[in-house]
Amino acid sequence: MLLLQLFLSYLKIGFFGFGGGYAMLSLIQNEVVVRHAWMTNAQFADIVAVSQITPGPIAINSATYVGYTVGAQMGPAYGVAGSLVATFAVCLPSLTLMILVARFFLRLKNNRLVEGAMRGMRPVVIGMIAAAALLLIFPHSDAPGDRNFIDAWSWLLFGGVLAGSWRKVNPILMIVLSAAAGIAIYYPY
Repeated sequence: MLLLQLFLSYLKIGFFGFGGGYAMLSLIQNEVVVRHAWMTNAQFADIVAVSQITPGPIAINSATYVGYTVGAQMGPAYGVAGSLVATFAVCLPSLTLMILVARFFLRLKNNRLVEGAMRGMRPVVIGMIAAAALLLIFPHSDAPGDRNFIDAWSWLLFGGVLAGSWRKVNPILMIVLSAAAGIAIYYPY
């Protein structure tokens, strides 16, 4: 039953998650943390962090990780099954739509209705990305021990990385320096 719920949740995320992985984060958070309470906001934030640093799309990486975590609640053998179910479910809508749309896209590419629909979805995608960021910064959960992971050091690191981005500092260097700062600041905790 849990694997079916996992499949249906990620199928819904796959169908309605327009705009890529970051836009899907608010949908994933709503299903995983709010609706089913499979994990806390802090655990979800960890999943987002791990999904960002591993190769591949964030939605697929997070689906694999969440699926494994949820499946493992049923027993160690179900972790892999959960990751396969969630990953397949989040990919299925895109695969299906691409097979159906690919045939007609070249003919419809310059259609006014299609162009209007694409133009109309852009602000929604920006809003969904902003909603995901706000959910990670200001979690609204009543779970005990589920607190905001943002503190003064986090804002200081964010400001440093933002300044480094404006000054065109190498992103790999910023990641390494941020990791070193995180270890120096948070290791005793």
